[in-house]
Amino acid sequence: MAAKRPDSRNKIVATNRQARRDYEILDTWECGIMLQGSEVKSLREAKVTLTDAYARVDMREIYLVGLHINAYSSASAQGGHELSRTRKLLLHRHEIDELRLRVDQEHLSLIPLQLYFKEGRAKLELGLGRGRKHYDKRQVIAKRDADMDARRAMAARRRTG
Repeated sequence: MAAKRPDSRNKIVATNRQARRDYEILDTWECGIMLQGSEVKSLREAKVTLTDAYARVDMREIYLVGLHINAYSSASAQGGHELSRTRKLLLHRHEIDELRLRVDQEHLSLIPLQLYFKEGRAKLELGLGRGRKHYDKRQVIAKRDADMDARRAMAARRRTG
């Protein structure tokens, strides 16, 4: 079941812009993430890096690896959290089974796309994607540029005409 895009009422904390360039995203899921108290406070200050993070399926659970959450600025030195620990993602059992099956059969990757708050809870948009080759990235960039040029030309034509 695909996740809905976060709406304007939700506060987006971090996005992984590089993921959409490096991967062809086939499907997305919204999942919860298990965090400690100081991690949530750091997220509210948007002190997080999604760039090197990825998800992996272990047995019947999904874990997020490489998510770096900086220490909370007002926390004491002893009460902080580990900056780059492995965090468990919260999905329904059937969703985990579907993800594991698709990752194994189609050789896909689980990439975190966005981290945001929804109704006070931290949520992660997880994408199921296929890695792009270098020439594929160039084709995508060229197509995007051509589309933008066409839109600009049409807008200029409307203004003058």
